[in-house]
Amino acid sequence: MEENLIIDISESNKGKEQIIINKKYKFNFSYKRKDNSKVYKCTEYKKINKCKSFIILNDKKEILKYNSSHNHPENEYDVSLSIMKHKIKDGIEKSSIPFGIKIKPLYNKISKEMGLICPEYNSIKSQISRNLNKKLPSNVTTFAEIPSESEYYKTKRGENFMIFKNSNLIIFQSPFQAKLFREYNDDIFVDGTFFIAPKFSYQVFITRTYAKELDSFYTTSFAILKNKEQETYKMLFEKLKKNANTCNNNIRIEPKNLHCDFERAISKAAKTIFPNTNIKYCIWHYKKSLEIKKNKLCYNEVKNNNNIFIYYKAISNLPFINPEYIFDIYVIIKIKSIKNNYCQFLKFLEYFYKTYLIDYDMKIWNYYNNIEHITNNASESLNNYLNNLFPTKPSFYELIDKLNELEHLSYYDYQRKIRGIWKIKKRAINKANEISVLIERFKSIEAKLIDA
Repeated sequence: MEENLIIDISESNKGKEQIIINKKYKFNFSYKRKDNSKVYKCTEYKKINKCKSFIILNDKKEILKYNSSHNHPENEYDVSLSIMKHKIKDGIEKSSIPFGIKIKPLYNKISKEMGLICPEYNSIKSQISRNLNKKLPSNVTTFAEIPSESEYYKTKRGENFMIFKNSNLIIFQSPFQAKLFREYNDDIFVDGTFFIAPKFSYQVFITRTYAKELDSFYTTSFAILKNKEQETYKMLFEKLKKNANTCNNNIRIEPKNLHCDFERAISKAAKTIFPNTNIKYCIWHYKKSLEIKKNKLCYNEVKNNNNIFIYYKAISNLPFINPEYIFDIYVIIKIKSIKNNYCQFLKFLEYFYKTYLIDYDMKIWNYYNNIEHITNNASESLNNYLNNLFPTKPSFYELIDKLNELEHLSYYDYQRKIRGIWKIKKRAINKANEISVLIERFKSIEAKLIDA
């Protein structure tokens, strides 16, 4: 028998045990003898070569007999392919949560151990994907199938991540996120995204906050919602409030400002749970809705008439004007539009009047005295980031795994900044700074417009 034989354990494509000798020859399991030893035949024994080489191992994988009469060349590449597939599959099998497995880094690590003879990543990529898919949990297809307990409901630090579930929503908030919601509640930003919501749900709803001393935004909760009804939002805010109060010895928590887009169901639900909170609607959405209506009702008039264009810009910039003067400004613009027979623009003014002066409280879209956060971009930017992570709608567990990962990265970022390990970058002059200067100018001239 040859000495210094190196044995590697692998498996065939059908999942049966396979023995590899000296990284050159492969042997598939054939049968078990009465003494419990196992006989493995060369993988070429059924092929054209009909190789008669075999190896016998005891239950401790020690060699009892080895017939090395191979009648075919060595095949180091094919052998390395089998070893690589097996090692990666073994790594996947040992992981409790396969979504967190980084296949390429695992491949790189194993390839270094194997040396020069190693298959290219692309040659085994499809096989790895199949192994990974077999390990994944069964997909959730309805809210009723969402389990009450799961290993996915733990953060990477072993803390509870899921805090509430019913037939319409499931809420994820780690103790760290509850702490952020509790300690940084001057400005809370909320928004939903539909692109990454699992097929059985309607949206993923996210709340965020702004840590002023760190000049950073942090996510304070994730929730999967079945709809966008006011009662669902109400339940969501109620559970977030309860969780924050529970973690704070029942001291009542209430955000100072809650920023969202123009969705009444959200703002009404928030006011029900947080009656003293100021609702602030996003200026970008305000301007966008005006632009859409302008394009529909009076596009040509605004485009071709400079006076109408100025009136339109005045209406779109009313969020930065002293609210005491807004109605008077609207009246002046309307009177001049009637006098000049701006028929189509008058339809636009009627829409503005009914929507923003009658239906909505002016305070929720006016930022005359506080323009620090005039948009909901804190939420929109995260939504865009999440949308780019998934080319198609993710499964329930795939989404939860990614949200868990984002929670951990956020925790790491916060800890580094709060301890001074990461320097806090000074914010460059932005649109808000420029608008602040303009508002100061407006304050000095707005009275003259009223008297004109």
